[in-house]
Amino acid sequence: AVFPCDREKSVRYSRTGGFRYIMSLVNVLKVSLCFVEREIFHEIGFQVEPGDRIGLVGPNGSGKTSLLRLLVNEITPDSGEVRMARGIRVGYLPQDVQENLQGPLLPTVLSSIPDRVRLESALARVQERLEAARDREEQSRLARELAGIHQEIADLDREFPPHEAERILAGLGFAPSRFDDPISSLSGGWKMRAALACRLYQRPDLLLLDEPTNHLDIPTVRWLEEFLENFKGAIILVAHDRDFLNRQVRRIISFEPEGMRSYRGNYDAYLKAREEETRVLEARARNREQKVRDAEKFIRKFRAKASKARQAQSKIKLIRKMDLVKTHQRRKTVHFSFPEVPRSGRDVVTLTGLSKGFGGGTPLYEDVNLVVTRGERVAVIGPNGCGKTTLLRLVAGEIPPDRGRVSLGHGVSMGYFAQHHSDMLMPGHTVLEEVYRVVPHQTVGFVRNTLGAFLFSGPDVDKPISVLSGGEKARVALAKLLVNPGNLMVMDEPTNHLDITSSETLIDALEKYSGTLLFVSHNQSFVNRLATKIWDIRDGRITVYPGNLREYYDHLEREAAAAADPGASRHEDSPGTPGPDPERENRKERKRRRAEQRRMIRETLRPIRERLEKLEQRISDLELRQGEIEKRLADPGIFRDKDKGVPLLNEYNQVREELDRLLYRWERDQARLEAEKKRLGEGVTP
Repeated sequence: AVFPCDREKSVRYSRTGGFRYIMSLVNVLKVSLCFVEREIFHEIGFQVEPGDRIGLVGPNGSGKTSLLRLLVNEITPDSGEVRMARGIRVGYLPQDVQENLQGPLLPTVLSSIPDRVRLESALARVQERLEAARDREEQSRLARELAGIHQEIADLDREFPPHEAERILAGLGFAPSRFDDPISSLSGGWKMRAALACRLYQRPDLLLLDEPTNHLDIPTVRWLEEFLENFKGAIILVAHDRDFLNRQVRRIISFEPEGMRSYRGNYDAYLKAREEETRVLEARARNREQKVRDAEKFIRKFRAKASKARQAQSKIKLIRKMDLVKTHQRRKTVHFSFPEVPRSGRDVVTLTGLSKGFGGGTPLYEDVNLVVTRGERVAVIGPNGCGKTTLLRLVAGEIPPDRGRVSLGHGVSMGYFAQHHSDMLMPGHTVLEEVYRVVPHQTVGFVRNTLGAFLFSGPDVDKPISVLSGGEKARVALAKLLVNPGNLMVMDEPTNHLDITSSETLIDALEKYSGTLLFVSHNQSFVNRLATKIWDIRDGRITVYPGNLREYYDHLEREAAAAADPGASRHEDSPGTPGPDPERENRKERKRRRAEQRRMIRETLRPIRERLEKLEQRISDLELRQGEIEKRLADPGIFRDKDKGVPLLNEYNQVREELDRLLYRWERDQARLEAEKKRLGEGVTP
């Protein structure tokens, strides 16, 4: 357990070590904040300890992003203070990356370590001064300073190796061929990934993530989960993906109508604790009300009787002394359900010979033949850029295919929620006008009731679309779907800009929706609860898998196991077919088969092993050369002749950079070798 000790420290008890003091990373002390006469926080306080994993939850506008901005000093509180431990390193990824990242991708990530920029600048200055120096004592002094800077750079490279930056970029979906691309040429989503790569590479003591999955695809979200599981620092996370949040946090800070509250455990544990609190408070309130009624009844009955007057007066005093039991105030949340929709034909969407590409390059997919049948819930997944949104736009009729056709079945009416839904809203319309134009045959009262379910009531319905936040625009787009849903729903990232409660409400509503659903989502909870089929777009092909996301991952693991042991796979797939009986096989034939298997394994692994041997030899040669140069650079006399010293420094830098590249390639090939050995089952018993 952690017990408050003073404003800067906590005391922690362990059975082995007794009590010991630890430094809190952050102390928030009675902080209050107001925006436009609206109080966001009122004297909130909490601590962040090393290794904490905290989830921030609450409706849009409750102050989650404001709290993160307070922690990085982007805004200042009206009262109270935020105390950070001395020397703490904080990494903050906002929802919308505003920083102006410049330069090539990989060098920018490497330069995100502040000390690297300082040391490289210092190195350039000292080298320039050394080249210009003529006095021997000055040259010696600068040579010692230069050697110290080189040592600091070497230490920094050991702590933050360049190949780790390359690994992070690859995990976030960047191909190695893009490592030198200028960041200014990237789209908004890829710029966000570049900013995330910088934060992860820095390995801060405290990592603040505000909806980090918004611009990620499912494979990248999975990689990010694995990375964060091994992250040693503290994390404060805002996320609308329930599964992602549950797996990442061990404590919840929630923004409730009665103020900020803290709960141990993940999001599911928070919901249970909150429900139990509500139940206990309501029981106490009912008990108090019953006591009041009993006392009032006694007073009315016996107040006029002299013998009972004193007891009646005591009852009156008791009622006055009884504290009012405050129950949890019910928060306004999005609440809706889709109406029953007309039944369509069996085949809802048919893709026949479908091909699509852009700019004359490699097509996204060719000759696709797929069918969506009535009642199916198909999730389209795949890496960014593979054509998920394009496929939905083809089905919605927004763009034409290059070849083939998209056919809607008999009696199909479609509702479409586009990822760029804000562009499909009319900025000059009010909220009421925008939704009413979808159902002009309905009454204004019907539309107002629908908007009320999406938290637009009173004067809110007269707000222009242009002034709404991202979450409010998403709710308007959902309201337009609700009033006229159709029996085919095509949805592209519908949970973007929604808080976790609204996301879960949308999932609940779609679970009861009686039509057919075709959707793209990076929200794992959304896919797991809704999908009955997965369309996986990869390498220009669309592969169909039955089930939800968890079952899709199981399929991939079984396929990998089958590839590693084809014989076992065939035997498992055909339990009724008798497999070969080893006892009946000729011993010579068994030896021949095993020898052939070993030969096949050797032939497969030989190229990788040869590459590794060459890399190891080259790395060994470079390390020897690096040692020789370091010995020569340690002699201040080398810099008396700039024609010798400066070229030697340049060679040292080239050797160091080449070593980093080769070590990264060696680690990559070694991992590939181990994976191939596992897949092929190397080590067959002779």
